[in-house]
Amino acid sequence: MENKLGHIYNELSGGTYDMAAVIGPTASGKTAFAVSLARFLSEKGMKAEIISADSRQVYKGMDIGTGKDISEYSEGGAFVPYHLIDIAEAGEKYNLFRYQADFIKTYADLKRRGVFPILCGGSGLYIEAVTKKYVLPEVDPDYELRSMLEKKDMDELVSMLAGMKKLHNTTDIDNKKRVIRAIEIAKYFEDHGIDPYNPQTGSELPSDTKFIGIFVDRDERNRRIDLRLEKRLWEGLVEEVRALLDRGIPPEDLIYYGLEYKFVTLYLTGELSYEQMRERLAIAIHQFAKRQMTWFRGMERRGINIEWI
Repeated sequence: MENKLGHIYNELSGGTYDMAAVIGPTASGKTAFAVSLARFLSEKGMKAEIISADSRQVYKGMDIGTGKDISEYSEGGAFVPYHLIDIAEAGEKYNLFRYQADFIKTYADLKRRGVFPILCGGSGLYIEAVTKKYVLPEVDPDYELRSMLEKKDMDELVSMLAGMKKLHNTTDIDNKKRVIRAIEIAKYFEDHGIDPYNPQTGSELPSDTKFIGIFVDRDERNRRIDLRLEKRLWEGLVEEVRALLDRGIPPEDLIYYGLEYKFVTLYLTGELSYEQMRERLAIAIHQFAKRQMTWFRGMERRGINIEWI
């Protein structure tokens, strides 16, 4: 580990890169690695802090299911500051536009303080939005369009969306609300002649990012996922979701967040037994991790150099 960190430090200290990104699928250990890297850089006089790139860790009160593992930021040494965690209320629909705007503010603050940013997460679209300088205007709801789309079934909606854009983000088609919102945004871009994947010029986003991928083979990754799921259930995942429901957050909003919140909500509302919930959730997380790796391989095909560790 010391040699790997030293190798990365030598690259980052040369001044070529203005940010590092530690990426990888769920249960790969990327947060622990990012913390070790931040601590190593800081010990070398290159103070570093972490910016989260996780689309669900932004929500307050959604701790166990999103795997925030806040204790990791202080394990093994001095506390490493982190950003863009617990910045939105559970029940909100935080989105890519808001993330990019929040990232820009955080990135500017770190640079002003002379702190080196380490982006860490597994949400591929969030990662590319800030490292490839996506153009992301805010898109207001189109209620007339939504009303028309609600009458269509999922197959029709997915087919419509596929005809408007490449389905890079598989979470867009996870449920009906998501696919309708994705169509709404894609139509706005079409109507206004916007190519969101065309980099912004002169933006306050980083220009040169060092990408470090944390690789774990499939069998080991699935083993870790299964162990972690059992641990989260033991730590109170069901109770966490029940507390969110008790706070008045509608079940459909929790289902919208997917994975742990979707399947535990279906269990608590009586649509699944406990064993069905646990089995289907494990399968869904395995599939999610596979999709994450597919995304990262796609990043490489799109010209991003990732050093896999």
